[in-house]
Amino acid sequence: MEWGQRGGSGPGLALDWPLLTGDGEGPGTYDSVLDSCSMRCGALDGPCSCHPTCSGLGTCCLDFRDFCLEILPYSGSMMGGKDFVVQHFKMSSPTDTSAICRFKESIQTLGHVDSSGQVHCVSPLLYESGRVPFTVSLDNGHSFPRAGTWLAVHPNKVSMMEKSELVNETRWQYYGTADTSGNLSLTWHVEALPTQTVTIELWGYEETGMPYSQEWTAKWSYLYPLATHIPNSGSFTFTPKPAPPSYQRWRVGALRIIDSKNYAGQKDVQALWTNDHALAWHLSDDFREDPVAWARTQCQAWEELEDQLPSFLEELPDCPCTLTQARADSGRFFTDYGCDMEQGSVCTYHPGAVHCVRSVQASPRYGSGQQCCYTADGTQLLTADSSSGSTPDRGHDWGAPPFRTPPRVPGMSHWLYDVLSFYYCCLWAPDCPRYMQRRPSNDCRNYRPPRLASAFGDPHFVTFDGTNFTFNGRGEYVLLEAVLTDLRVQARAQPGRMSNGTQTRGTGLTAMAVQEGNSDVVEVRLANGTRGLEVLLNQEVLSFAEQTTRGCGLPSPPPHSCGETEGKPWAFTPLPALARGLGGPTSGLHTHQGAHIIPTWSKAKRPGWGDMSSLRSIPGAIWRELTR
Repeated sequence: MEWGQRGGSGPGLALDWPLLTGDGEGPGTYDSVLDSCSMRCGALDGPCSCHPTCSGLGTCCLDFRDFCLEILPYSGSMMGGKDFVVQHFKMSSPTDTSAICRFKESIQTLGHVDSSGQVHCVSPLLYESGRVPFTVSLDNGHSFPRAGTWLAVHPNKVSMMEKSELVNETRWQYYGTADTSGNLSLTWHVEALPTQTVTIELWGYEETGMPYSQEWTAKWSYLYPLATHIPNSGSFTFTPKPAPPSYQRWRVGALRIIDSKNYAGQKDVQALWTNDHALAWHLSDDFREDPVAWARTQCQAWEELEDQLPSFLEELPDCPCTLTQARADSGRFFTDYGCDMEQGSVCTYHPGAVHCVRSVQASPRYGSGQQCCYTADGTQLLTADSSSGSTPDRGHDWGAPPFRTPPRVPGMSHWLYDVLSFYYCCLWAPDCPRYMQRRPSNDCRNYRPPRLASAFGDPHFVTFDGTNFTFNGRGEYVLLEAVLTDLRVQARAQPGRMSNGTQTRGTGLTAMAVQEGNSDVVEVRLANGTRGLEVLLNQEVLSFAEQTTRGCGLPSPPPHSCGETEGKPWAFTPLPALARGLGGPTSGLHTHQGAHIIPTWSKAKRPGWGDMSSLRSIPGAIWRELTR
């Protein structure tokens, strides 16, 4: 592999794995009526392209937008029930035309074509989050030539405009315990479900089968209605009654609001869901008569089951020692939605904490997750000192690929094995030591902060070992390559232009891309004509409001940003963080080798870095040295 300027006649960037998306000439199409994107979305072969990059390169087939679908909204809860509309494509004769939308090649929902000819789909109930491929049939299921991507979102990240709210959610989950009785209420936005009358249903979640076996399965089930054919007023109040014995085995679930024209329990219709929650309000008279004794029995049963399961604690990462470290180590830890200082530190399960983080990646074998909570003075909150301490999770709250089966179902596996048991032992009964013994906080004795590198100015490089050097190369370069993990980071350096249109002699980084193994390729680049950044996933430009990726993460919650463009609108400053102990040989401009080879050569030759001919004269042996 050689480094240099792509497209040059010299050493040239001869990458077998080009991660960065090329600069385009603007939208356009191939002048061909013979080639089509029907059943070819994503394809690069042929005289015209059906790949997302074709719009920028001007190589799209004429019918690209008819078959490779853009949708609005592009995301919704993994619980399903969201109506979305296909953009750009319309049926010329929409009368009596139905649509069948197929997700992941197996889950079909019934869509429709409205009076204007626009195609609608309804998202299904899924047991996973992330990008989900779908296809559309307009010939009653005989063919599915049109394709797109739906983003299924963790329920906790869904806007309150798109779901129903349990009024005083704590009362719902303590109902039947001391001093908690009376009416319960829920509200919703009427415009989110356009119908005159609605039905409100209870759905329950369970996981059955032997844990960690192939028989271990996850299932949402329709249980019973709370109300039928009531006006769609945006609110509902009722007095809970204990559910019949046949429904008592469900302890966690959610309410669903649907159009009354649908039959009870009908799957995958337009709907609004509440948050999943502990179903205290529907539990039996035994619970209401003596909730402490009932909960203590459940806590002991959980304790016995937990002691039979394999330990997952040994494969979890160590917590950062301080709040500052936890917020800085965003490649390995990210904000816990349930305790976020940016959202007012409402830490229901960890009173005394101001902020918690979770490990970004689930543990490799058991799909478990680490949690680390911190007090206002920045110290870690430990279970050894307080029942509010941070607790690891047998089921990672955000799930774990390939999802769909326990304990990897986002949100729900965590509820069953880590949250509901907390209610049994700590909130409904005074047996919290039992819980904390099996969910002890991880201290930070083995925590090692990541190393940081950067490239700033025109550009000045700082390597992971702290070495500084200047390198004004123009083109695409390897910033980091790690052999053992197959981690690859590339960047594009380009000269900027002054306000008067004059090209600068120095260069700056305008794009960076990263991939590890066969993970998604994430690219961050300067958006053309703006001072902002643009994010691409597998070469497709995305909205980054609620994006997840497979195998690598790029978290950027407001008000933070992925890079800084202030003061230099033609370049940005990346700050990659690298976990210590990566192991094996590494190479690239952000490594020790790059820091010593490039400055030594540039001082001897002092080329005119803005001159491409000088760049092409860089000895190939030196470029190759960087990748040994």
